[in-house]
Amino acid sequence: MPDSIPSFNEPRVAVIGGGPAGLMAAETIAAAGHKVALYDAMPSVGRKFLLAGVGGMNITHSEPHEKLLTRYSKSSAFLKPYLDNFSSQALCDWIHGLGINTFVGSSGRVFPTDMKAAPLLRAWLHRLRELDVEFYPRHRWVGWTDEGGLKLVEQKNNFIAEKIITADAVVLALGGASWQRLGSDGAWVNLLREKNIHVSNLLPSNCGFDVDWSDKFQSEFAGAPLQTVRLMATDSLGVKHSIRGEATIAKTGIEGTSVYALSAKLRDSILAKGFAELIVDLLPDLTTEKILAQLNKPRGKNSISNFLRKQLNLPAVKVALLRELTPMSIWQDNLQLANTLKNLSLKLKVFRPIDEAISTAGGIKANELTPLLMLKNIPGVYCAGEMLDWEAPTGGYLLTACFATGRVAGQGVINYLQRNTV
Repeated sequence: MPDSIPSFNEPRVAVIGGGPAGLMAAETIAAAGHKVALYDAMPSVGRKFLLAGVGGMNITHSEPHEKLLTRYSKSSAFLKPYLDNFSSQALCDWIHGLGINTFVGSSGRVFPTDMKAAPLLRAWLHRLRELDVEFYPRHRWVGWTDEGGLKLVEQKNNFIAEKIITADAVVLALGGASWQRLGSDGAWVNLLREKNIHVSNLLPSNCGFDVDWSDKFQSEFAGAPLQTVRLMATDSLGVKHSIRGEATIAKTGIEGTSVYALSAKLRDSILAKGFAELIVDLLPDLTTEKILAQLNKPRGKNSISNFLRKQLNLPAVKVALLRELTPMSIWQDNLQLANTLKNLSLKLKVFRPIDEAISTAGGIKANELTPLLMLKNIPGVYCAGEMLDWEAPTGGYLLTACFATGRVAGQGVINYLQRNTV
């Protein structure tokens, strides 16, 4: 490492990580009158938050609270007290308090009126600066000193400085390991394991899957939307899950909103058995009997592909997918063909790399934390956001839990400081 210049300062509270969880923790603590310094490895905070808003900032979901809780699957019990404390409605009220209006889309998702993340982040940072939160960009946390100080490395241009800071309390909100170019690289995992903190391996969540397409299919249909389908998968307990929506044929395989919604089940099946089966209903609005009745009509001079397009309004990408995944014998038997149109099987053996995933599964196990998210092994150190062991589908659920856990971690710090103030 180049020559370094040790630096010492003593903020009362150090927040490491400038995503939604870290910023919410910083606001909560600063609003209670405590001095807060926030450190982030990137040149500016909220980078993943901004990128997530490029296609429309889906901030939360409007469905009833009890229904929302079920979206976190096996993590629901762990997250319930935090989401009860800061619900999706509370999150909307908080956004409105920043002067940002919201609306509910047709799917129940909640968006800022202008659909953008940048105005919300600007208003939030303005509030934090009014609360005297200090920001230190380009500061990467690299562990603890033997005396318990926080070690950080500041890098600006060609200048590198090692810094050691002490704090009365710390919030770690370092994200998962997806979208590493935005700062979430999962390097914190080994730092916590060195302190005997149990951290589950980080895995991709809301991810795509590889399919070994033929060159012809790949060249003609990579990027094509697979609209109006129903996707089905079976979890490790044998429970079947299905979702109606759409997917995308990717060059490497299959991805898209509905695939992401089932990705945890598919990923866990691959990890347990070496493969997963994704069932695709290409015609969810038609019964097998209705499809068979259409297929039994005279074909005339039409090829089977044209016949399917005309009789069943089947677009070219669905016809091609059917050809790609089925033997020719099925095309000679209308009953088999009708059944296959309703139950087309994709065998998946590989999920896409974690850096490509929208979010991350795994993280700090719940039994390592107090109810207010302090590490039991390291008093005064709180954790929040995606680095905790939970996952959720897209639709606003990810951000909602990040905000909620950030707020609770902040409240935990306030309680801790009150108990330890002489």
